[in-house]
This record gives sequence, structure tokens and C-alpha cells, in this order.
Amino acid sequence: MGLIQAAIGALGGTLADQWKDFYTVPGGLAPTAALFAAVPQGQNAGRGSNTHGSEGVISNGSRILVPEGYGLVLMQDGAITGFAAQAGAYEWNSEAQDSQSIFAGNDIVSSTVITSWERFKFGGRPGTQQRAYFVTLKELPNNRFGTQSEIYWDDAYMNAQVGAITRGSYTLKIVDPILFIKSFVPATYLEPGRVFDFTDIENDAAAQLFNEVVGSLAPAFSMYTNDPAKGRITKIQQDSDGFARSLSAAVEENYQWRAERGLAIVSTAIISIEYDEMTRELLRNVQRADALSGGRGNSNLQASVAAGFEAAGENQGPGGLVGMGMAAGTTGIGALQQPVQPAPQAPAPAPQAAAQAPAEDPVAKLAKFKEMLDAGLITQADYDAAKAKALGL
Repeated sequence: MGLIQAAIGALGGTLADQWKDFYTVPGGLAPTAALFAAVPQGQNAGRGSNTHGSEGVISNGSRILVPEGYGLVLMQDGAITGFAAQAGAYEWNSEAQDSQSIFAGNDIVSSTVITSWERFKFGGRPGTQQRAYFVTLKELPNNRFGTQSEIYWDDAYMNAQVGAITRGSYTLKIVDPILFIKSFVPATYLEPGRVFDFTDIENDAAAQLFNEVVGSLAPAFSMYTNDPAKGRITKIQQDSDGFARSLSAAVEENYQWRAERGLAIVSTAIISIEYDEMTRELLRNVQRADALSGGRGNSNLQASVAAGFEAAGENQGPGGLVGMGMAAGTTGIGALQQPVQPAPQAPAPAPQAAAQAPAEDPVAKLAKFKEMLDAGLITQADYDAAKAKALGL
């Protein structure tokens, strides 16, 4: 009991003209500010009967304006006595019979805050004086993460363990203000004049979040690249929403941000990913194998076969291709589902004919047939036959 709702929604200057004195959000706040005391505004701001106005202390009859994107939290002796997530105008009166303690609204906050309210609410009847704070309910930007050395994870697309140094940022949202204050905010930030800012380098609680995000990066990368619906590591920088879900899930699994702190990661932006040398080489091989075969299969083996195609194309006649096939063995060219047969000894071409019709690069020829297959111009059987012919099988 104690809060009386006088008006709902954004009020502009109309109510401010009617209410000569009220409490609201302080001006000049950084967009990353998460928690701060209410400040008085109006003709008697900081003076008059309420001598504690500048300290965020309200009393019976105090009026409070809650802007859009903020939640009002009232406290007494460290306990939560009131909460309002609906934008509008309120009056505090601990004696009024028609007052109530909580206005949770109907958005994402309301679904979680009711449970926390029952858990942390004040057990007795609120007193006439309360401390008033505001919590930011909007996304809080510019929370950075980064690694100084490589992190490693198992990658399904690469079929190997990969490593990278990465940097980026994420936005954060307070989804349960009551749980956030009671379970995570240090008591020193509930003192007059303090502002809890996630980007403050002197904020030890925020530094802990940074360390936990860095500790969750490898599981998040693994979760993303091993999800068939997301897949390739090369897409991760363009899929900020998808990686945000993976990072949020990894953080929740390891540190229970939402369940125990009322926090959630909303979006991410990966500024850079610097793969180690082995990963870069592996990625090049996999991409070459995909370009030739159109499928993953055994990427390292296919990459070796692709390198053999290129080397064989530089030799005169079909002997180079046959030699490559013999070196690859039954497992290499066997992936093409065709046995390797020695090519018959071809008579040496006439010098004039050789000069007029140089041999076409088998890799380029296969690439053309692959484009025709992908476009539906030829069948898989046609492609297989052309591939066997190009390889001299």
C-alpha cells in the first residue's frame, strides 16, 4: 500500500504545470545508467517541508512522475515497499486505503516482477518516508567484450577445433528490476548521489559481468556453429540476433543472469574475429572443397583432391590426372564412387593440333558442370558422367 496512480502514460508538460513539485528521473544521465535516485523538480525542489528531497527521500503527499522506459522502486530499511513500471503520475500516501504497492504493467517486466515482489516485499506497513529510485527498463548499450588470446571451440562446419580472438559489444536489459536490485546491486549504489552504470570502469559488479561474458564466448560460438539452423562460422558476424541468442543461452547456462539477477542479453555486434593460422588454413581448404563438391563430406580429403586437380591440370596429357588418382587411393577418388582405371596410352598429338587446342583445365570444366547442375540444367547422373570423363576415369 502507498502508491496512488493519478494518470497513465506520457504526460508532457501539462501535469508538470499542475504539479508544481514532484520527483522524477534526473537530467543528464548517460544512456548506460541503470539505477539512480529520484530527484525533486519544481518550485520547491530541494527545499521546503521535505528537507531530504535531494537525497531521493519522499514522504506522504509526494508526487512522482515515471517516464516511459523507467520503473519506480520504493524502499524502506532495505526492503521493497512499492514498484511501478507503468509510465504515469503517482502520489505516495501510506495512509490511503485506496493505494496499492505495485503497478507492474503488461509487458515483459510484469511476467517476472510479480514473483520477485512476493519474494522481497516489505513485511509490515510502510512508513511515511521512503527512498525512491528509478531503474532503466530500456536496452542498455555499449557493453563491450573481448579476448586477449585465442578461445577455442569445436566447430561442426569445419569438423575440427577452431580458435580466434574476438571483440564486440552487446545490449543488456533489466527484465526483473526487483530481483536486479535485491540480488545484484551493491548496497553502496543505494546511497544518495550514486549511479549504477554498467560501463563504469570502477563498477566491480559490472566488471564481473564482463568476465562472465568472456567466459561464455567459447560455449556461445560452439552453440551457434553446431546449430543446424545457423551453421557456418562465416555467417556469425552478419547474424547478430542469432549469436545474441547463443550468447544469452550460454551466459544463462553458466551464470543464471535472468534467473538470479534479472538481466538478459538482447543483441550483439561482433566487431572483429581474428582466426589463428590453423583455422584460417582449414577454412580455406573447406571452402575450396565446398566449391568443388557442393557438399561438406570429408572436407580435408576433398581439399586434398582439389589440390590434386589443380596440379594435374598443369601436366601434359591425362597422365597427371591418373597419377593424382593413384596417389589419392581408393578413399580419395573413391569419394567420387568410381574406381580409378589406368588411361590407355594415347598417341602423341601432332604439334600443330596441340598448338591449336590446348587442354582445358579440369577444375574449370568441373566448375562449369557444377554450375549447370545447381541451375537444374543437367541431372546428377549427367554431372557424375562429366566428372568421370574430365578425370579420365
